[in-house]
Amino acid sequence: MNYEQLCQRLSSIYDTGEAKAIVRWVLDVRFGLSIADIYCGKVTQLSPNDQAELEKIMLRLEKAEPVQYVLGVAGFCGRQFHVAPGVLIPRPETAELCQLIAIDGGHDILDIGTGSGCIAITLALDIPDSKVTAWDISDAALNIAKGNAKALGANVNFEHQDALSLSHPLTFSPSPWDVIVSNPPYICRKEADEMEENVLKYEPDTALFVPDDDPLLFYRHIMNYAYSALRSDGRLYFEINPIYADSIVEQLQQLGFTNVEKINDQFAKTRFIKASKR
Repeated sequence: MNYEQLCQRLSSIYDTGEAKAIVRWVLDVRFGLSIADIYCGKVTQLSPNDQAELEKIMLRLEKAEPVQYVLGVAGFCGRQFHVAPGVLIPRPETAELCQLIAIDGGHDILDIGTGSGCIAITLALDIPDSKVTAWDISDAALNIAKGNAKALGANVNFEHQDALSLSHPLTFSPSPWDVIVSNPPYICRKEADEMEENVLKYEPDTALFVPDDDPLLFYRHIMNYAYSALRSDGRLYFEINPIYADSIVEQLQQLGFTNVEKINDQFAKTRFIKASKR
């Protein structure tokens, strides 16, 4: 099949631009074909073995499986991260969150719900002299994150921790963190009908969904922990569901956080919240 035919096979799932981008990425990552190679017709010159592998990839893509899982990699902040169905696929918006934190800096940093490790590893590599710890409840996710850290040369301390059962530092112990960041589950089950099939069918439920009657479940636990665990002038960063921005801000202010700020992403949606501890 040529490039145009490959793109057409995905047209029932993705719009034209996204279908083309997916096919180009497959041809680049798996077969080393540049855009120039593609437009020169080298897709049709693949070896029989490569043609057979490409067909297997296309069959998976036609079932709406995310291309990142099919290829086993996702781009994030200029690096390639290994991903698998046990972890959420890193999003461009989350890369923006990392950029915000990197600008502010910090030494002792905690990432709660690390998944693939994309936030923790990026901060460890992009903030000089930082000491980064990352928590997750999933052993499968932690194994993937550890592999990513090793492959990318990042020094991150990974630990098995449940975000809903965080132990608060003792009153006589020093607060351990300058920065706490989390991109926790924030999608209500009632919103599932509005989501893309490739997300619902393949990405991990535990990284996506919260109960309809308690959408701020993770935020509440994390902000309560953060208020006791952050040092004075320490900062808390959240990636959020925009529809709950005001509620999160209100709860942070009630706890005593200051300089609580809503921040838009590149699509002009309220996607992040930053707060400081007194």
